[in-house]
Amino acid sequence: MFKIGFRTIKTAVGVSVSVLIGELLGLQNFASAGILTLLCIQKSRKKSIHAAVSRFFACLSGMFISTGIFELIGYEAYSFLAVLLLFIPLLVRFKFQEGIASSVVIMMHIYMHGKVEASFFLNEFLIVVIGLGVALLVNWYMPSIDRVLIKHQEETERLTSAILLEIAKYLKSGYTLWDGKELLLLEDTLNKARSVAALDAENHRTLDKRNDYGLYFENKRRQYHLLERMLPMVSRITAQMEQSNRIGDFVIQLSEQLRHPNKSDELNDKLRAIREYHKQLPLPETREEFENRASLFTMANELERFIDTL
Repeated sequence: MFKIGFRTIKTAVGVSVSVLIGELLGLQNFASAGILTLLCIQKSRKKSIHAAVSRFFACLSGMFISTGIFELIGYEAYSFLAVLLLFIPLLVRFKFQEGIASSVVIMMHIYMHGKVEASFFLNEFLIVVIGLGVALLVNWYMPSIDRVLIKHQEETERLTSAILLEIAKYLKSGYTLWDGKELLLLEDTLNKARSVAALDAENHRTLDKRNDYGLYFENKRRQYHLLERMLPMVSRITAQMEQSNRIGDFVIQLSEQLRHPNKSDELNDKLRAIREYHKQLPLPETREEFENRASLFTMANELERFIDTL
């Protein structure tokens, strides 16, 4: 299905406005203002500002450097060899390489004009200011992506809860048909969420709720790694014991309270009580029991770290 994105609409509007302003002011080569706008509209405000600054300094330096070389060597096609061999490394050195394409457009104008005139330099300066200025204004409005972030939040919580329930099921029954797909889906969701949260942070630099998204998903990534570490421990438990049932019941409760970080103290108290109870039990009588209890002990340590991330 044919679909027009919001960035495409902004680009079309920005280019049209730049060309219109340049034409109304009677500038030579006014259509080039639209090219600069096209090159400067980015995915986020931060990237757009960086692109505008790079192109502004690149265009200004390109004007003066190309004029000096053209006046020295002549307004000939081979002069571009000297201009670009000097100019491109200079932009790369100062990390303004984004502005190479736009500055070459201005150099072409100077080459075609064939002489030094203050009015022409003013004309080119206005083209640069209009093209970059309109791009910044158009790109300043960014649509909210809260809905996408909230969707990733909900999916992350659902998958994390599902993984915990599968762990609890194995601890309580010693058997599960789980294929582990939720763990793969959780990793994929967190990777997507990280990109969206980074984009959101670039568009909103104020201290509001949006800055919490990055921290939230980094926290969930820590939970993901803890779950990865727990699974081998769970798989090493080969016998049903009272301890595994108790830990299993606790994991079920943990899965139900993922969205309630204020319950972390209560969960820590319950886990501590379970561990204290286990300490009072008689020592293991067989190697198998010893290994199972060791795995449960290690898993309890990981669960404690997991609770700290809530």
